[in-house]
Amino acid sequence: MTIPPDLRASRPLRYWELDLLRGVAVAMMILYHALYDLDYFSGPDILDVRSGIWPSFALATASIFLLLVGVSLSISSARTRISGWDFLRRSIRRGAIIFSWGVAITFTTFLLLEEGYVLFGILHLIGATIVLSIPFIRRPLLALLLGLAAISAGIFLRQFSFETPWLLWLGFVPLGYYSVDYFPLLPWSGVVLVGIFLGGRLYPHGKRGFQIPDLSSRTPAREISFLGRNSLLIYFLHQPLLIILMELLGVIDIAGRVSLPTP
Repeated sequence: MTIPPDLRASRPLRYWELDLLRGVAVAMMILYHALYDLDYFSGPDILDVRSGIWPSFALATASIFLLLVGVSLSISSARTRISGWDFLRRSIRRGAIIFSWGVAITFTTFLLLEEGYVLFGILHLIGATIVLSIPFIRRPLLALLLGLAAISAGIFLRQFSFETPWLLWLGFVPLGYYSVDYFPLLPWSGVVLVGIFLGGRLYPHGKRGFQIPDLSSRTPAREISFLGRNSLLIYFLHQPLLIILMELLGVIDIAGRVSLPTP
């Protein structure tokens, strides 16, 4: 599982509770990926993250991030003062940038991994969903209904396998397909749409619609929120740093698992 970067819009006011929740997800992401690296490079005799609580842990982590993507999209849309066409262009540009990061990960994992390289991972999903959700960002109830429908459709599709790989991005999983990072539009775009609904209800007009005490300057909320505010940087750096650290400590053997192209 790969976890997405912070997609917050540039704005003068931040909601510390969203940074805190995102920071919790970042900590969960780091823990899961450390265990995943141990499993991937050392083998299931030491640890198997595909069994026990770990698949549910990974799904919960991804769900938190994707819900926050939707909430952030809702807040950003409510606060914007630009025209409809300008908002459309900005959203398409943002989605294209995120999707291009996904393409870069596809290329990198294709070069480095023997199997399981990323074809449609979480960055592809977020980039595409940012664009596809434009008509629903300011219609939270419609976003909720479509989100629940997308989640239901994705769960239904998981019962089947298909011969063609061309609809893999949508959620039609080919027979025997495996990837280290696979987040098709069905069901995962539905989680973002549910987040848009939550953002519209909890932060109407881009403003907090409820009262909570400000814990942003207290420990451990301050430190966890720091992770949330810097999730983009952490997202890109944590995996190589984890792998390098584990290799230096002799915990994993990279050479036994990475397949580099011959010159």
